[in-house]
Amino acid sequence: MYKNLAAAIAAACFFSLSPVIHAEPLKAGFVYVSPITDAGWTRQHEEGRKAVDKSLGATVKTTFVENVAEGADAERVIRDLAREGNKIIFTPSFGYMEPTLKVAQEFPDVKFESITGYKTASNVATANARYYEGRFLAGVAAGRMTRTNLAGYVAGFPIPEVLQGINAFALGMRSVNPRAQVKVVWLNLWFDPSKEREAAMALFNQNVDVIAFHTGSTAVMAAAQERGKMAVAYHSDMRKIAPDAQIIAVTHEWGAYYTARVKAVQQGQWQTGNVWGGMKEGMVRVGDFGPKVPKTVQVELLAKQKEVASGKLQPFAGPITDNEGTLVLPAGQALTDVQILGMNFLVAGVQGKLTK
Repeated sequence: MYKNLAAAIAAACFFSLSPVIHAEPLKAGFVYVSPITDAGWTRQHEEGRKAVDKSLGATVKTTFVENVAEGADAERVIRDLAREGNKIIFTPSFGYMEPTLKVAQEFPDVKFESITGYKTASNVATANARYYEGRFLAGVAAGRMTRTNLAGYVAGFPIPEVLQGINAFALGMRSVNPRAQVKVVWLNLWFDPSKEREAAMALFNQNVDVIAFHTGSTAVMAAAQERGKMAVAYHSDMRKIAPDAQIIAVTHEWGAYYTARVKAVQQGQWQTGNVWGGMKEGMVRVGDFGPKVPKTVQVELLAKQKEVASGKLQPFAGPITDNEGTLVLPAGQALTDVQILGMNFLVAGVQGKLTK
């Protein structure tokens, strides 16, 4: 169902004997759901765009539009980029999926990359990363570091990708600390620094001493630094914002994928498809440890990262029970990709309920 990144890059880097020659640089457009900040979701995609420029030089001309709301605004911006001659357009936000598909129908000669989307078309490909792999290891770090046995999690929307992260974090935490619990606050938004901060502060007031998040700003990290708590950075290394609070970062690396896809268009080799890469493909990694993390824990986590990349360690291996006491997966089995992609439950140890 999903191609791996290595195969995608290999296909993208294939050069025919008579390569397509562009007199003008190929135009590539990027649409960002939030402003470009020093760290976070949008920052990592901006680093990916810069990697395209660095790798392909004068043969490509990239452009971006930042802080574009999902919905009608996104559709307008994506359409404008297509009209301006961009031959490949990257739209890295789940809420951009439908606008991307709609505009793609109007511009069949333009290629579109719906990042975190799941619907494809003849000129629309999808790509995502197995963020949950990093979340599991971050949970191990949190389980080793917590003193209250209570972690907080500031979450955007209850979509499968976010549920994967929460559940993997809880499973990782409880794999080394069975008494650990995870308390979730749902924001139903991706980017609002003031609300992200408010949620973090509320969790700290409930005895949480380590926090993770799935939102777009650095506000949770800043709140942890202010309160003297511990935090897991997401998307980017955030030690500049939280030098004492950060215990580990789960980072996303988009440069290789973006470069490969632009090269594929340049060489006439672009094809639609799905990519879901993780640690094996270099799209997700953990590291960037803070000063509070003992060397023994750092060594343990880097070793486990290698095990995840090799497939020896699977975050969603049974037995798994949901937080209502129902057995989801027996021992000796692991969730399939289809099951992970459709995740709609919270595991044991996560406090709260989902709105069905």
